[in-house]
Amino acid sequence: MNQDIDIKKVRLNCFRQSKVPGEFMLQMRVPGGMINAKYLSTVEHIANTWGDGNFHFGTRQTFDITGIRYENIPAVNAYLEDYIKEVDTSLCDVDMDTVAGQPQEWDPEGGYPTIGARNITACVGNYHCICGNCNTFELARKIEPLIFPSHYHIKINIAGCPNDCNKAHICDFGIIGTARMTYHPERCIGCGACVRACEKGATRVLKLNEDTGKIEKDTCCCVGCGECVRACPASAWTRQETKFYRVILGGRTGRQTPRTGKMFLNWATEDVVLSVLGNWQKFSAWVMNYKPEYLHGGHLIDRAGYKKFKELMLDGVTLNPECLVAEDIFWQETEYRSNFNVKPLSMHHTAGPQE
Repeated sequence: MNQDIDIKKVRLNCFRQSKVPGEFMLQMRVPGGMINAKYLSTVEHIANTWGDGNFHFGTRQTFDITGIRYENIPAVNAYLEDYIKEVDTSLCDVDMDTVAGQPQEWDPEGGYPTIGARNITACVGNYHCICGNCNTFELARKIEPLIFPSHYHIKINIAGCPNDCNKAHICDFGIIGTARMTYHPERCIGCGACVRACEKGATRVLKLNEDTGKIEKDTCCCVGCGECVRACPASAWTRQETKFYRVILGGRTGRQTPRTGKMFLNWATEDVVLSVLGNWQKFSAWVMNYKPEYLHGGHLIDRAGYKKFKELMLDGVTLNPECLVAEDIFWQETEYRSNFNVKPLSMHHTAGPQE
């Protein structure tokens, strides 16, 4: 049956167009990539009842349920009501009746009100990983109500440590859990295990003083990974109780201008990170003159320029004493140039004796 479908409207509802006419893929949000296993039955029911029986773990850690016919979208949305209320409203304290800071009555049976702020992704963090410096999905749940629902687009990746398994360097906002270490020389046995760990897996800022048998540290280049703490057999290194974060800015993939993000904040506390992201809606609205379009955060930063971005995003934010802010940022993008006047290299072949 032929039918007119408003693709943009359906996409706003978190349904993505398929190459099969009339079929769509639902993107179920999972903030921080961590929810209770009981919700797998929700995914199974949608996939088997209205989809093609399959789902994909989306690159943004969503449950992507494929093969949903357009005419079945209202039924899927109605079924999603409990999931959205339990995950976004209750677990993340999201106000679904406010979109981009503006009152907008949410229809509980209408599914997601917007796809704008994409699902926050995270590695497993210190919930499980021995390298993790922070609980990544708990932070994601605190960020969620600051950016969702909104028609302004932003991608946020959270990594539990500077290993950056979750690729914080290639999204609009990358947040990396870091730690500041305290050295206890009275406990140090001078074994050099921390020095070797730093040399092998970090930034080589430690050295053993042969005269004193104690460790010296060049604090300028410490990335806060905590490898020294893990390596020390005598607990001469300990993590400070306060958790810190590095914020990476403006990275992106894509066909035209892919690039790696650059450091915006270093040694920021959780309160600072949340306060900065609390200004995202205001910044986006200013850049777009209150007329949102499908344009991701890194491009908005480019439009405004880093100086203006910094001014608006730090407005009203009280930085912790340790926090450092980049004076300026210069990104390096991949450039693609075509020159049709240049002839391709010729491939020469010399026949061998048997040819």
